[in-house]
Parts: sequence; structure tokens; C-alpha cells
Amino acid sequence: MKTTTLGQGLSTSALGLGCMGMTFAYPGAEERASLATIDRALECGVTFLDTADIYGPETNERLVGRALRGRREQVVLATKFGGRSLEDPRRAPDGRPEYVPRACDASLRRLGVDVIDLYYQHRVDPQVPIEETVGAMAELVEAGKVRWLGLSEAGAATIRRGHAVHPIAAVQTEYSLWTRDLEVEILPTLRELGIGLVAYSPLGRGFLTGTIRSPEDLAENDWRRNNPRFQGENFTRNLELVDRVRALADRKGVTAGQLALAWALARGPDIVPIPGTTRPERIDENVAALDVTLTAEDLHTIDELAPLGAAAGDRYPSPMMGLLNG
Repeated sequence: MKTTTLGQGLSTSALGLGCMGMTFAYPGAEERASLATIDRALECGVTFLDTADIYGPETNERLVGRALRGRREQVVLATKFGGRSLEDPRRAPDGRPEYVPRACDASLRRLGVDVIDLYYQHRVDPQVPIEETVGAMAELVEAGKVRWLGLSEAGAATIRRGHAVHPIAAVQTEYSLWTRDLEVEILPTLRELGIGLVAYSPLGRGFLTGTIRSPEDLAENDWRRNNPRFQGENFTRNLELVDRVRALADRKGVTAGQLALAWALARGPDIVPIPGTTRPERIDENVAALDVTLTAEDLHTIDELAPLGAAAGDRYPSPMMGLLNG
């Protein structure tokens, strides 16, 4: 497994595993298969596992904690807090300094570990200055409960302000062939400050694999049915984009998902994609993307097929869009 470094010293596998779907948002996941998926990831050298307290809520951290028993030292463990308060559901997000240590202690208990490798603020709280939240997070580092700090879906100015309080190792943001808006301001800011990017949903919530051909392919209780990109005319237009990508993948003898991951990996060594899956065989497919070589011509073709802004529809329902790039 290739490795990379986020920020000023967080060493991790070049590809991670997003664990959200094992207990949250996407129906049908079974615990046994999810645990087997994490087992297979570790066997393949995928050591960077991503979870959050809100996934479930709480059930995802407990699942990951069970998977890590007896092998904590093999894993770079990332979790998040504050997307929604688990103490007061009326607060969403919750970045209050007094809430930060309580949220961390609760995550440590659920995960069954003594320290979290990378601890993110899940969404920026517009009611709390980022300096106060990051200041409280920095105290967790001083206490030995957290090794590195991160922000998720933070805007460029917020990233600068938070990084000035305590070094930020990584920012987690959606990034894929159909979500490239961060290339305008956020990614240049990260590179200026020496902060890594953890790219969630690098497969477009499964759409970029080419396996979802109709909204009816999704279960009635699948969260993606509420996502604008999976609805109506947006779905049709996005399917045309995916078919263009899949045609290029076919010419290269790889799957559409592998091409999408190879593209994300080719954007720079400071980017770690964390595709999610609940199937062990998908781990093998995703890891194989590390061996896909994209030429300059390939990258130029992809830019033409899936330029910035190519996807139809917002990436979240409207109430959630206001919490992005905070």
C-alpha cells in the first residue's frame, strides 16, 4: 500500500475507507459484512478509517470500535463531532467550546480507544467563532486524547483562522469528478498552508461507478433519493456524464469507479480519497485504482468530459447546503 502524509506529519495509507454507510444513510448494510469489509481493508493495507458520532447516531463509532479490538495500532482512526449536538438536537451544528471535550470523551468510549488520530469538526458552527472551537480542540491534543485536528466542509477563510490557532492536518470535503468546486479557492488555500485534503464521496455516492442506472435502483429508504443529483432531469444529465467517464474507463480496461479514484489520486499526493463500501470485494477493486496510470492526455480528456460544474443539481438538499464551506 502506498502511503502519504497529511499536514505536518500524519502518515496514512494513500486510500482510506469511509465507514458511514455501514450504519447510516444507505440501507441494507449488515454488521457481519461491514466487519468483513474493514478486515479486508486492513489486509490490503487500507489503514485510514473514517467515522463520525452522528452516523447512526453513535452506532457507526461502536461498529468501528468492535472492528479495531486487538489491532488498534494498525489503524489511523478519524472521527468527527459537532455536525449535530448529541446532547441538544436543537443545535446543528454545535461548535461550543464546552461541548467539544464532552463529545470527544463520548467518542473515545464508543470507539473503545484512548486516543483519536484525527479529530474533525464535522460542520462549522456559524454561532461560534472558529477560534473558540479550534482552541477547545487544541486542548484535546494537549491532554493526549487527540493527535491531529481537522475541519470538515469549512470555507477558505475559516480554514485560515482555525489553522492560525492550532495546525490543521486535514480538511475533509466532498471531492470527485462531479464535485470540483473546491478547486477554485479551498484547495489552493490548503496547499498554501500545507494542509491535506481528505476527499469523501470520491465515487459520487456510488453514481460514478456506473452501477446506478435509475432512481428505482435505490431502495425506498435510501438517503440518495432525497439528493438533488439523483432526481428527475438531474439524474438523466448526470447519467450522461457517467456514461462518458465509463467509456474512457472501458478503453483503459478499468472500471468507472477505478477511473474516478485514479483521477482523485492523480490530483496530488496531499489528497486521500475515502470511498465507502460495505462489501469486501469492493475493497479489492478500489485498491486496484492505485495501480491505474493516467497519462496527461487521459487527464485532459477527463477535464473535457467532467469539467468543474459538470454535475446537474446541488450535492445536498437545500437545508443542508447552507452548512457547506462554512
